Parts: sequence; C-alpha cells; structure tokens
Amino acid sequence: MPSRAPTATTNEPSPARRPLSLAARAAIATGFVLAGFLGLVGLTLSQANKERALSALHDRLQNFAIAYITNFDVNRYGRILPPDTSPDPNFSRPGSGLYAVAVGDKDFHWESPSAIGRDFSFLAPLEPGVSRFVGPIDTRMGRLYYYSYGVAWDTEAGTSVRFTVMVAQTEDQLEGGNMAYRRALVIWLSILGVMLMVLQLLLLRWSLTPLRKVASDMSRVERGDSEQLDSQYPLELTGLTERINAFITNEREQRTRYRHTLADLAHSLKTPLAVIRSQLESTTGDVQAGRSTAVLDQVRRMDELVAYQLARAATSGRQTFASAVPIAGAAEDLVQGLEKVYAAKNVLCEFDIGEGAAFYGEQGDLLELLGNLLENAFKWASHRVLLEVKAQPEHGRKRPGLYLSVEDDGPGIAEDKIEKVLQRGVRGDERVQGHGIGLSIVQDIVHAYQGELVVDRSPELGGARFSVRLAAS
Repeated sequence: MPSRAPTATTNEPSPARRPLSLAARAAIATGFVLAGFLGLVGLTLSQANKERALSALHDRLQNFAIAYITNFDVNRYGRILPPDTSPDPNFSRPGSGLYAVAVGDKDFHWESPSAIGRDFSFLAPLEPGVSRFVGPIDTRMGRLYYYSYGVAWDTEAGTSVRFTVMVAQTEDQLEGGNMAYRRALVIWLSILGVMLMVLQLLLLRWSLTPLRKVASDMSRVERGDSEQLDSQYPLELTGLTERINAFITNEREQRTRYRHTLADLAHSLKTPLAVIRSQLESTTGDVQAGRSTAVLDQVRRMDELVAYQLARAATSGRQTFASAVPIAGAAEDLVQGLEKVYAAKNVLCEFDIGEGAAFYGEQGDLLELLGNLLENAFKWASHRVLLEVKAQPEHGRKRPGLYLSVEDDGPGIAEDKIEKVLQRGVRGDERVQGHGIGLSIVQDIVHAYQGELVVDRSPELGGARFSVRLAAS
C-alpha cells in the first residue's frame, strides 16, 4: 500500500495563463507601431503622389490647350479657322481618352478626331483670360478631368472673336498611374516593415542577452553546479543579481545556523538523559531496582523520542538552490559500514545505480534516507539486498526526478501491516517489531521533498521493497 505526500485537491482552479515573454511583448508592440507608422507613411506618400499627379495633369492639359490656341486662326471676316495639327497623336485616335473641343462665337464648334461622337454639352464658354481646371466629373464618357481657357481674338477689321478651348482626359489614365504607384508603395513598405521587424528582433535578442545569462546562471545554481551568480552583468542588472546572491547566501547561512542549533540542542538533551540512565542503572536493591527499571524504560523512551523529533526537525526538504549530491559514493560508504555491523549474516548488497544519478538537497538528508532504508533491509534480509537508483529527466524541468528502491530477501511486510508501519505519530515501541523509528524519519524526509514512498513485495527477491520517487523540479 502506498503512502503519499499530500497533493493538491482536484477542485483547485486551473492555473492562470502564462504571461507573454518580453520578446513576444516587444515583437507585438513593435509590429503594431510599425504597421501604424508605415501605414501613415503610405497614406501620406500616396496622397502626395495623387496631388503631384493631379498637378502634372493640370500642367499637361494646360500645355495642350495653349498649343491648340496658338494653332487656331481667324480670317479677315472673323471666321475661326481650326488647327491643322495636334500636339499629341492621341488626339487623332478615336476613343483614346484624350479629347480637345473648342466652342466660340457664331455657333463655332470644333472637336479633335478622338472626340468625334462624344457629348461635350457640359462645356460652357469662358470670358477671355479665364481658365478653369475641373475634375473628376461624371459624364456619359465616364469620369473626366478637363482644362478650359477663354480667348478673345482681334481681327484686322477691329472686331473681337471669342472662343473657349477645352482639353479633357479620362480619370482611368490618372488612376492607372496612381494604382501602379500605390501597388509599388505597398510592396516596398512591406519589405521595409519586414526588414525593420527582423532588425528589431535581432536588437531585442542582443539586448536581452544579459537576462538570458542571469536565467542560465540561476539554473546552474539550482542544479548545484555553481554557488552564486558569478558573471559580469550590465549596470541595470547589477542590483538585482547582488540581491539574489545575498538571498542565496542568507538562505544557506540560516539553514546552517538552524542545523547547528539543533545539534547543540541534541547534545544538551542527551547529556542529562545519559546521566539519569547511568544513575538508575547503578541503583541497588530489589524495590529500588524495580522502580529504576520503570524509570529507565521511560528514559530510553524519551531518548528515542528526542532523537526522532530532532531528526525530523533537521530535515531540510526541497530547496530552490541545492547542490547535486552523487548517490553512488554515499551508498558505498553506508553499505561498507552496515556489512561490518551485520557481518555475521553475510549479507550481499547489489547496486543498480544509473549514471549521473544525484540527490538535489542536503547530503545529511540523503544519508538519513538511504541509511535507514538500507539498515532496515540489512536487518531483515536473509542474504541479499538490492539498491536501485535511477534519474528520471522530465521535459521542461531543470533538475531530473529520482527513483530509489531498496529490496531484501527477508520475510517482507504483510499488506495489512504496511499502513501501520508508515503511520505518523506512532511511537517506536508501538510499531511492528523490527521497523522502528527509522521508517518514520524516511517518511518525513520523503514528505519534506514532496515525494512518494511505496512499500510492497519485491518481485525479484521476495522480501520487502521500499520505493521512493522524487519529482523533477
């Protein structure tokens, strides 16, 4: 039957969503800023190009109108003579989208070949010297821009002939150029935006290198590969890293002082108990001897309880900054001592320890845990004990988990007795014979490291098997 460390209940709320990393936050913020900035730049450039194109169209149509005006003539009778040439071949091609029209006195009306069959009834005569640039306007020919100019021509007879010249162009030609410009603008701004995003991410990665260095050094400290953060960091991080180092040092010093205080307490308590025991053991007389025996039993019981409670209090438990303690060396030392103690039984202890298996915690906790389990196995084994240790890496965890089991070929533990053997609060003399205070210490150490202790029968040796699993962290 397993005895597990307390776990969280299933009705706890689900963990909150993990916040975005600094790099992701910066990338998203930069993306929005760049999109807004480049979009504003694109709109500004597009509007500027539209105004430039419109100004260029105005100048172009004005030049065409002036060219036509200079080619018009008036004879001596005041009759307007149309031009015999055009400033652009498109005026001679029907449906080209570039038109020229002139209207004047005495119902004069002239159209370029490209405007034949088109409706220009919207054209109104202008006063001499007056010009007008209009567009786009809706007509039967589509949307047009046009430039018109009023002219007064003096004849040899002293009369004045008035007429208005209009040059028009469809909006499609202007919008076609604007569309091509916008398309090219979007492409180049997109390329520029991607290049700026990549550059920003590279700069951000370079800027966050010291933070990644701090995280890497913290991982080394947690694994026990380093005592403190010992790298050189930028000025902005120096205060943080110095405080982290101070915290690590303070934690270790407090733990050391705590253990020293407990050791002093143990010595202070054991000395008077030893004196009382020696005095009681030297007492003579039947009555006094009987009383002394009862008191002596209580003294021994007090001594065991003091040792048990001190061992519990001295357990450090899981630590954020713990060194990796190799298990192989500690196991060999413990087994050598136990083989001498139980030399008469001729017990053979076999090892199956995985490469790199380590205990992340205090070395004293490891020796207490391993020593009690091995001593219990040696006590009950007939001839064989098996120690198996394996590291259990877990993805996303800095420190691997640990599996440790001790098996023997003894009589084992009945299933109905396992829970009582591991029950908390039961005193040493109330436990099943042969399983004393040591298993309570094992249970407390496993609980302190948030692990799991399982007791069952060994499938290989046939006796008891004590299995400990410590989760990765």
